[in-house]
Amino acid sequence: MSKPNHLSTPVGWREWVSLPGVGVPWLKAKLDTGARTSALHAFDVEEQDRDGEDWVRFSVHPWQRSPQDAVTVERPVHDRRTVRSSSGHLEDRLVVQLELSLVGRPVTAEVTLTNRDAMGFRMLVGREALRQGFLVDSSRSYLGGRPPLSVRRQNRGR
Repeated sequence: MSKPNHLSTPVGWREWVSLPGVGVPWLKAKLDTGARTSALHAFDVEEQDRDGEDWVRFSVHPWQRSPQDAVTVERPVHDRRTVRSSSGHLEDRLVVQLELSLVGRPVTAEVTLTNRDAMGFRMLVGREALRQGFLVDSSRSYLGGRPPLSVRRQNRGR
């Protein structure tokens, strides 16, 4: 068993993250050491060709169980992968690179785009992102803080 890195930042099993480069200030994420790649709930996914380069346009619902405040994102396609979902099904997914802020630290992550509408979290942060200096404490949550109460109340029950 390897020793934890003394420079590791502690995080809980669930955290609020932001995607600053695409205008998503708050997104509840599950930190999943069992998943290699991170995943994001995306809808209206549309592949595009820009001067011979593959790009993707998609929309993100940042709030759980809510279609409010959707954000449209355009990113270059980084990769295409076949991923086994938590239900065991194989799914072909587009992969983009996104900067996310986790407990206030910027991290670049490879993120697969998928429909997570039925899942408890709009985003899953996988091992590849977490091995950039994070130590997951499965008994804790929201070590990086939460959105202001006014924001949480505004989006509760939407």
